[in-house]
Amino acid sequence: MSGASGAPLGSAVVEEARPRPARRRDGPLQRFMRHRLAVFGAAVIALLALACAIGPLLLPFTDTEIDIMQRFAPPFSGVHLLGTDPLGRDILARILMAGRISLSVGFAAMVISMLIGITVGLVAGYYGGWLGTVLMRFVDAMLCFPSIFLLLAVSSLVGPAVGSIIVLIAITSWMEVARIVEAQIRALKARDFAVAAEALGASDARVMLRELLPNAIAPIVVAATLNVAHAILAESYISFLGYGIQPPTPSWGNMLDNAQSYLTSAPWLAIFPGAAITLAVTSFNVIGDGLRDALDPRSGGR
Repeated sequence: MSGASGAPLGSAVVEEARPRPARRRDGPLQRFMRHRLAVFGAAVIALLALACAIGPLLLPFTDTEIDIMQRFAPPFSGVHLLGTDPLGRDILARILMAGRISLSVGFAAMVISMLIGITVGLVAGYYGGWLGTVLMRFVDAMLCFPSIFLLLAVSSLVGPAVGSIIVLIAITSWMEVARIVEAQIRALKARDFAVAAEALGASDARVMLRELLPNAIAPIVVAATLNVAHAILAESYISFLGYGIQPPTPSWGNMLDNAQSYLTSAPWLAIFPGAAITLAVTSFNVIGDGLRDALDPRSGGR
């Protein structure tokens, strides 16, 4: 009887002693894919970019083609899927062409603002001292000015060219990036790997670019995504107020500006560009949330 009862006990001891396979930790991609809103936002941006890239080539109308006989055609009536504007131009063609402009402005302004912000934050965080203090006080001073007022003031002086708008948006949106990078670099430079690199005689540039910056990449990627949304919204603001990209070049902002006089008689003129702005900005924001959860190991893959 005791032998019969001892066999299962021995098996249990063997099972407990047997090493269990380590649980595999999910990588950033797996954590991002579990964030359904972020995946949906990424799909929306991909489809929107694809539509803006090839859509104007497939439509039977261009964004500048005028047809006076088709003025104010309502949506889903005839060949104009989203209707026409006061000059008879196809709204869908203009939305897609405006998307090219607005998305290009957003990405280009993001790249420039990230380069400025990363450079300032990297130098301030690594060197510290009086140089870091001066740079970060300058960042604080820039943040004291509302960016939209600064954009309007400067854009009225330099003109409404697309290149000028990109640069203006970039120079009013790099400060938060600089703050993020400075805080990350200041914390990382005291870590063992950075101290060891300095002890081995690595140059300042090598320590900053090869050791510190790659370890601060997660919040930088998130900030870049959110900066695209900010740039698209900023371009829409100033174009809506008449200081940004000017007709006949379409942008989502100046399409809204042109629709102000027809909000009651032809509401689709404002609905569709407004929906495009909302969709793009919201999608980039939820992508940023998903990237934050995916790249932060403390998030637990929420």
